[in-house]
Amino acid sequence: MLLAIDCGNTNTVFSIWDGEKFLCTLRTSTHHARTADAYFTWYSTLVKHYGIEVDITEVIISSTVPRVVFNLRVFADRFFGCRPLVVGKPECLLPQQPRVDADTQIGPDRLVNTAGAYDRHGGNLIVVDFGTATTFDVVGDDGAYEGGVIAPGVNLSLEALHMAAAALPHVDIAKPEHVIGTNTVTCMQSGVFWGYVGLVREICAQIKSERDRDMMIVATGGLAALFQQNEALFDAYEEDLTMHGLTVIHRYNKENTP
Repeated sequence: MLLAIDCGNTNTVFSIWDGEKFLCTLRTSTHHARTADAYFTWYSTLVKHYGIEVDITEVIISSTVPRVVFNLRVFADRFFGCRPLVVGKPECLLPQQPRVDADTQIGPDRLVNTAGAYDRHGGNLIVVDFGTATTFDVVGDDGAYEGGVIAPGVNLSLEALHMAAAALPHVDIAKPEHVIGTNTVTCMQSGVFWGYVGLVREICAQIKSERDRDMMIVATGGLAALFQQNEALFDAYEEDLTMHGLTVIHRYNKENTP
C-alpha cells in the first residue's frame, strides 16, 4: 500500500491509498522538530484506533517545509523499509514539465495540485487552493503547470488584522448573514469573507482575460468548502485534490521508472 504525505506550513496530512481508494486520512500540525519516532508513534496509534490493517510498502512526500523532509525520509526508511519519492526532487518525475521562468522554485503542493486536477478534469484549469496562502495555479491544455498567483491566506489575513489592531479581536472565518456588520466580529467576518470572494473572482477573471479563453475553476483546501457556498465562484470543489495528485505522480513514476 501507498502512504501519501502532504506537509504544509500549518498541517501535515497522511493518507493511506490501497490502489483504488483512500482507507483513511490522518492530520497533525506541522512541526519541523518532530522526529521519525514521534511521527510513527502518532501514526501507529491512530491506525490502531481506527482498526485498519495496512502493510505500507511505498511512500510519497510533498512538503512546502524543507526542514521536515529529512525526518519524514527517516520515518519511511526506518518503519516501512522504503525510500520515499519526494515531489520536487530530480528523481521524482512529473507527468508534464512546468513552463515557468528558468531556475524558478515551484512549491511541491502546486505541482501536486496540478497533476491531480488534470487527472480529474483535463487541462485549461485554474486551481484555487485555500491554504496558509491562497494560491491560483494555471494548468495548461496538456497538464503542465504554467504559473499562477500567490495571495495571503484567509486565516493569515485575520491573524494579521488582530495582531496589528489592538482593539480588534481574533475571530473565526464565517459567511455573515448580512454584508453590513452590526458589531465588531461580524464587521471583520464580512470584510474577510466578501473580500476573499472578490479577490478570487477578480484574479480568476484577470487570468481568463490574459489567456483570452474561458477556463474551469477548481477549488481545494481547508476553507474552500466555505467559499463554495457562494454562487458560481467555482466550477468544482475537490476536498482531496492534493492527496489524489500524490497518487497520480506516484503512479506515473512507477510506470516510467526502469
